[in-house]
Amino acid sequence: MSATAAVLAPTDRLEERLRAAPGGLGLVPFLMAGHPDAAATLEAARRIAELDVAALELGIPSPEPVCDGPVIAAAGHEALARGTTVARSLELAAEISVGTEVPIVLMTYAGPLLAYGVSRFALEAAAAGVAGVIVPDLRDGRRASVGTCLRAAGLDTIGLVTPTTSTPELARACRTSTGFVYCALAATTGVRATLRADAPSLLARARRQTSLPLVAGFGISGPEHLAGLRGHADGAVVGSALVARMAHRWDVVSFVKDLLAACR
Repeated sequence: MSATAAVLAPTDRLEERLRAAPGGLGLVPFLMAGHPDAAATLEAARRIAELDVAALELGIPSPEPVCDGPVIAAAGHEALARGTTVARSLELAAEISVGTEVPIVLMTYAGPLLAYGVSRFALEAAAAGVAGVIVPDLRDGRRASVGTCLRAAGLDTIGLVTPTTSTPELARACRTSTGFVYCALAATTGVRATLRADAPSLLARARRQTSLPLVAGFGISGPEHLAGLRGHADGAVVGSALVARMAHRWDVVSFVKDLLAACR
């Protein structure tokens, strides 16, 4: 894939899909690129994209996944061991995007992004049909320039906030985000029995700062969690519970169908 490939014009795909989600809660399944192998990622992503999901989040494996719990961290390390590079992750995104209108969101850490080159990454991601990018550990000194580069390529820049995010930082994240605001309900990802009690509070704080859709994540593990988010969030990411099923090569499509039913 060439860094000089034509890029897509900016669109409102993410925002529109989330606002149009049946039942008012859009589902965003998460898969790790190259886990348990590239073929399995591609097959699962294509089958999930045939369902009425709001978007699909694809993780780019990193050697230092600071926001990930044991399930997703292990998946990322396995993908790296199998040779899943940033370039291969972008190729997978391009293969997934063919023939589907489901927007793809890439989640990458700052290290792999900066090592690859932000301009090159932005152009290739846009050419792959990617709609938006999340970089949860990007520091202040790089945040503005990286965001400008991604947006120039027509990519949404999705800010991430947590229950411990200060009010000024939350306002900044909401102000500079496009597509949606990612409301992480915990410090790290992981399968959890219950949602945090302060989940509605974080979503309410973010709602006061932006008119963008709010997508909750980090710990949303089953249909019962989704039912509890209706009326508070516009979308929900399910990651670790899905990645764990991928690791065992279980049927993920039936699980996603159960999640979609709970969203409605």
